[in-house]
Formats: sequence, structure tokens, C-alpha cells
Amino acid sequence: MAYQKTVDKWKLKKWFSVYAPKIFENRVICEIPAGSDKNVTDRNIKIGLDTLTNNVYNSNTNVILRITDAENDSAHTKILRIELLDSYLNSIVRKAHSAIETRMKISTRDSKEITIKGIVITKQRVAHTKIKGLREEVNDFISHYCKNLDSDAVVKDIIEKKMQSQLIAKLRKIVPISKLEIKKIELN
Repeated sequence: MAYQKTVDKWKLKKWFSVYAPKIFENRVICEIPAGSDKNVTDRNIKIGLDTLTNNVYNSNTNVILRITDAENDSAHTKILRIELLDSYLNSIVRKAHSAIETRMKISTRDSKEITIKGIVITKQRVAHTKIKGLREEVNDFISHYCKNLDSDAVVKDIIEKKMQSQLIAKLRKIVPISKLEIKKIELN
């Protein structure tokens, strides 16, 4: 019986440096092994937003990136979605408060579709008529805010909480607001 020589597949792999999108200054996130350039594309990578922004206050948020192209031992990514951790959401919702969830699709100036899911938490229980008014106000504000910006600027403003601070100032005229968070951003 002849002896067959086996090749260790792990030794045939090469390492690719994965780069963050332009919003996060194209820095290296990690390195991943793969047999060829084709095997690297369309992989998803989950990473904490605090490691991308070097800001501890973003530790409750995950970013899911998709590798779009790979060449010469480097792989480039785009943002697939940004989402808050469920454990953080459970910790901010209290018993005697109202939690109003919103969801809307917007199109930006560069004609990209973004789905934004938000949650508004009030300081006390609120009547259903005020909940409906809050939800309409949030949807109107987000659509007007994002209409004149491109998708990168929208994501950057949400990460830096510029949009949320303007929205809270507007909503406090209706009902006292405890917290406003963007739960999820999905880029199509």
C-alpha cells in the first residue's frame, strides 16, 4: 500500500489585513486567514464601536462590517449595520416609563437607503395620543435631517450623537424625555 503525502491546508493560507471604512479613517481592524482573495470577500466582521472610535462611551454598540474586496493581502470593508446591545437596551427601560420605538427607511443625498430604528424613553408614563405625536415628530425630524446629507455623514452624526441631541431638544417640548437612542442602523 502506497503512502499518501498530505498537505496541511492551514499552511497554505495567507493572512489579510482588514481595513475599516473611510468613516473610521481606514485603520487596520484585524487580520484574517484565507486561501485566496475570493474566500475573503463577503465575510462579515463584528467589532465594538468603541474600538473603532477610541471612545469608551460607545462600548454598548456593535458594528457589523462586510468585506467588499480583497487584494495584495489587504481587505476593505463597508458598514452593514450598527446596533445597540440588547443588555444595554434592557437596562435603560424602566417599569414606570414609556418606551416608544420607531422605524423608518430614508434615502440620503447619495441615493442610498438607510433603515433607522430608534427608541425614546420618557420620564413617566405617557398617553397614547402623545406617543403617536412623539413617533410622528421623530420620523419627520429624521427624514428632514437626513435628506440633505450623504450616508457617511448620517452615520457619523448618529455615532457622534449630534442628531440625537437636536432631536431630544425638540421632543422635550412635548414630553419630558429620559433617553433617546438609535437602536439599529442598516445600510442597504
